[in-house]
Amino acid sequence: MQRGPEVARTIRRLAHEIVESNGGARDLVLVGLLTRGAPLAKRLAAAIGAFEGESPPVGKLDVGLYRDDVAHRDPPPPVRPSDIPRNLDGTTVVLVDDVLFTGRTIRAAMDAIMDFGRPARVRLAVMVDRGHRELPIRPDFVGRNIPTAASQTVDVRLEEIDGEDAIYLIEGAERHGEH
Repeated sequence: MQRGPEVARTIRRLAHEIVESNGGARDLVLVGLLTRGAPLAKRLAAAIGAFEGESPPVGKLDVGLYRDDVAHRDPPPPVRPSDIPRNLDGTTVVLVDDVLFTGRTIRAAMDAIMDFGRPARVRLAVMVDRGHRELPIRPDFVGRNIPTAASQTVDVRLEEIDGEDAIYLIEGAERHGEH
């Protein structure tokens, strides 16, 4: 569907859109949702640094304990450390994730991020918006819109985790952890 060079171009485009929307990189903090949002946030920051001369701080966020289904999961989700690089008061936080699906993970992320301060704004950047929202959440920055059927799965693969950069549309599969 989309391979390495196309993924890199998409990340550069998203970086430019984020900076343009923010009026520069000042007071910008990128926060990647674990697992694949964290390396995406690092790549976005590097791309911003390449054209702005300075990279914004990057954090990672685990939303497992903020999810609305945490009491129903057996076994409970593992707790992974979040790492937010600074106090978020007055900043523009851009939450970064690989796939936006129902919106429930992003709702959990917004709850979690408030434990680290009171940002002036919270924005959302995703590599893929596949539709099928269950909550009224929409991304501010989208790499690709891929309309899907309920039986399909979007699999974003990243070199840092999966050994390749690619986006696949998979028929009849359910990937654990898709948002």
